[in-house]
Parts: sequence; structure tokens; C-alpha cells
Amino acid sequence: MKLNSIVLAGWLVAAVNLAFAQTTPFPTIGQIVRLDPRLDKLISAEAKVEVLASGFVWTEGPIWVKDQAFLLFSDVPQNTIFKWTEKEGVTPFLKPSGYTGLGPYSEEPGSNGLTIDPQGRLIACEHGDRRITAMPMNGSGGKRTLADNFNGKRFSSPNDVVAHSSGSYYFTDPPYGMPKKEKDPGRETAGWGVYRIAPERAGVPGTVSIVVSDLTRPNGIALSPDEKTLYVAQSDPLNPVVMAYPLQADGSVGKGRTIFGAEGMKKQGLEGGFDGMKVDRAGNLWVTGGNGVLVLSAAGDFLGHIKVGVATANCAWGDDGSTLYITSDMYLCRIRTMAKGW
Repeated sequence: MKLNSIVLAGWLVAAVNLAFAQTTPFPTIGQIVRLDPRLDKLISAEAKVEVLASGFVWTEGPIWVKDQAFLLFSDVPQNTIFKWTEKEGVTPFLKPSGYTGLGPYSEEPGSNGLTIDPQGRLIACEHGDRRITAMPMNGSGGKRTLADNFNGKRFSSPNDVVAHSSGSYYFTDPPYGMPKKEKDPGRETAGWGVYRIAPERAGVPGTVSIVVSDLTRPNGIALSPDEKTLYVAQSDPLNPVVMAYPLQADGSVGKGRTIFGAEGMKKQGLEGGFDGMKVDRAGNLWVTGGNGVLVLSAAGDFLGHIKVGVATANCAWGDDGSTLYITSDMYLCRIRTMAKGW
């Protein structure tokens, strides 16, 4: 099916979901695979993965907007950020979301990872415009660029971002939004990195530094509850790893260590790399991969797998912090948990 047809189908199905969101119960999908008794304290035996909406092209980057009680998420190929509420279902929130140029750019031109910073702004990773942006959620101003280059060389396609309470941001920059991936002549950086944007001063965006440069496909990114550890998930199927880096006082990172990798995946017959992730208040990691969400302890023990059954991109805590919203391929899903996000 051609992309234009897929996009049209996505809008039609999303519209149907919106129309029936309040008149029919949400369908369920997948299963919960329990590998460690500790999972029973995080996900109840009755928990199900609910499909809130479907028909999208590729969903990504969910984020819960606490003060307004709604979810935002990206459809990267549609270059659109969508909004979801229990009452209204899905509605378009921002289009274009990641590429404002003329003509085609790539099959994934839109926004990817999203977060809300301490100022309450929407922070977005934009594939097509190859930048990190900030946009007030109260309508007090327009979108502004926080960073679009490192040492004068444009980023490839910023993928996921996390905001630190200090006012700094950490984000990953793999090649997935480039028109021809790493072969694209527009590529300017030598490799794929994890970057830090220093806190703003007097309204001026902070300087950009590279904090990790030896990963082949850095993707998902998250902070520990005490903000002393930076987690990075790698999507390279040849070397799928979840890395932990100690954060230094100056915002740089120390030597990383692998807390989970290919061997742990193979034991459960899972394949592929990791994508997005979130951390709960107890320090457990909820990492997308293996067609679902892996639940890992802070030490890297594999506790269980929310097996959605399709390629799963990212997740985010919402509602009172115990609902995990999940973006999986064409679906927007959720599961009620006994954990609490932060």
C-alpha cells in the first residue's frame, strides 16, 4: 500500500475510534508474560493491554500532560502530534510536528520523542527539521529551537529526549529519520550520539555537548528517580543493550555499564533491539522491545514482558502515574499497573 493510502486510512480509522470511544469498551491485545514474582507487585493478574485507538502509521513518543490531563503522541510518518483524552478520544494537536520544509523529506519526517520540561513546555525531537524544540503549552508563545547542531554540524534525526530538573536536556540522535539513513548525503555528523543541552541562561539556549559517542544506534533515554543515572537503550539488533551512565555534577556522564542485553533477550526467544523506555519511582525500567514492553529491575533482572504482539516504540506514565500508555505500530494502548511513574 502506498504511504498516502496508509495515511488516509489512518485518519479514517482514527475518526472511527473517536466516534465510538465512549460507546464501546476498549478492545484488548497481547498478554502478560511473568518471569519473576516481583512482577506481581507491579502488574496485577487482571491487568490487560487496552487498545485506545488504531489506524495510525507509526506511533511514537507518548507523554502525559499532567496539568491538563491529556496524552500527546507522535505519528512520525504523518508529521503529526495527536491528543487523546478518555472523553474525546483522538484529535490532531499539531501538524506539521517535525518537518516544516517543502516537498518530501523521508518516510519518517515528523516528531518522535516528546517530553514536558520543568517549565511546562512541550519538548520535541523533530526528524525532518533535525532539531530539538520547546513550545509553551499555555499558548503564551510559539515554538523555538533549543538545538539543531553540534559544533556547526546538523544533527541527523533526534529521536528521544528527557528533561533534567536542572534545566538541561539529554537526547539521542540515530539515523532513522534521514531520507536514506546513514547513506544520505545530507548527513553531517560522523556517528550517532547522545547529547546534552545545557540549561538556558537569560532566555538563551544552552550549549550542546556530546556525552556518549560509542553507541551504534542510541534510541530511548530516561533518568533514574534520583537523577543520578542516565539510561540509554540501543536499537541495533546486532547489539541490543540497555546502558546505565552515572551523571556527574557538571552534567557529563561517567563510564557506562550494560544492565541488560542480547543474552537476556535470547533466553526468552526475543529478537530485535530496544526502543523507548520509562522508569518508575522504585527504579524499575519499562523498556520497549521484543514486540512489547520489558520490565526490568534497576539491577537489570528481567521481571516480565508486556507482550503487545507488534513492534512497540515507546511508553509513558499517565493519569495518577500508574497507567502506562504504550505506542505500538498502528496502535495507541494502555495498561493499568500497580507501579507509579514520576
